[in-house]
Amino acid sequence: MSFFSKLRERLNKSSSKIGQGLDDLVGEGAAGEENAAAQETTVQETAPEPVLPVTPPAPPADPAPTSPPQPQQPAEADRKPGLMGRLFGGGTAAPAEPRRELDDAMLEELEDTLVAADMGVDTALRVTANIAEGRMGRRISATELKTLLADEITRIMTPVARPLPLYPKTPQVVLVVGVNGSGKTTTIGKLASQFKAAGKHVVIAAGDTFRAAAVEQLQVWGQRAGVPVMTAPEGSDPASLAFDAMTKAEAEGADLLMIDTAGRLQNRADLMEELAKIVRVIRKKDPSAPHNTLLVLDATTGQNALSQVETFRNLADVSGLVMTKLDGTARGGVLVALADKFGLPIHAIGVGEQIDDLDAFEPGDFARALVGL
Repeated sequence: MSFFSKLRERLNKSSSKIGQGLDDLVGEGAAGEENAAAQETTVQETAPEPVLPVTPPAPPADPAPTSPPQPQQPAEADRKPGLMGRLFGGGTAAPAEPRRELDDAMLEELEDTLVAADMGVDTALRVTANIAEGRMGRRISATELKTLLADEITRIMTPVARPLPLYPKTPQVVLVVGVNGSGKTTTIGKLASQFKAAGKHVVIAAGDTFRAAAVEQLQVWGQRAGVPVMTAPEGSDPASLAFDAMTKAEAEGADLLMIDTAGRLQNRADLMEELAKIVRVIRKKDPSAPHNTLLVLDATTGQNALSQVETFRNLADVSGLVMTKLDGTARGGVLVALADKFGLPIHAIGVGEQIDDLDAFEPGDFARALVGL
């Protein structure tokens, strides 16, 4: 199964997925329009008929010559399809998909659906306005609406869909940051394994020196991928470990050094200052480092991801994003809001714990999976 097939399948498991919301939006709206039309017809049928003047009957006309009876033709609904019709399904046409008029009420419901999917108010308003342009008053189906929405999402996200850049400068230092539980350690392990498989010499530095479980998890990934993992005693200075790791990676001729950092909340000034210290120490060794600073975001945090990007970008000069745990929510619309607001490159997205559950971001496939196409 391809990566985006898995993404589509896992998004569709949620009862709050966007696609279901769009089906309901069109279907229930179309049913409401039909009920209103039926009520109007009933009122018209029960209106009193006008009284017409009575005219005397006309004298009987001469009888017309009779013609022989013609064979009765079957009604249209009773006609059986011919051989070709039966072969190509001509007699079993699928019922027409419900359609609803695109009006102000429908646009408002569409905005609510997108906001509920964490797309954000500003992005939802822009997307619905673009969908409405030149289409007001038209009757559209849910499939047409999904296609229009997928096209808009693809347009927003195509400029930010970029793989992690690799530069001639070695070792290339990749600093990985994020809040507690966002999936940083797992993401580092997956990326290191994939780069190793691509023939790159990779070194990992376990900079989360305050959490033994994070170090052990990285060591497991390192053993699995054949990538060395540098560690330090628990509670030691992570900035010092980062400096030593750069020295070792340079001595070994490594292509890539990936530095894990402790998870931190963006509202903890002391923890954020510690991250700033790591960046300062790295730049003493190489003024151009870190060459990439990846912010790992948890899709289940919703709109909180926007404030995380604001804080980490100001402190650590974030260069790109990785979104994890898209299999845990159907509210992946937050990725659209991030692209629309910040324009930061989205290097990869994750939908699970396996090595192939992290892949490069492809906007068209993501958009179609998100809307349920």
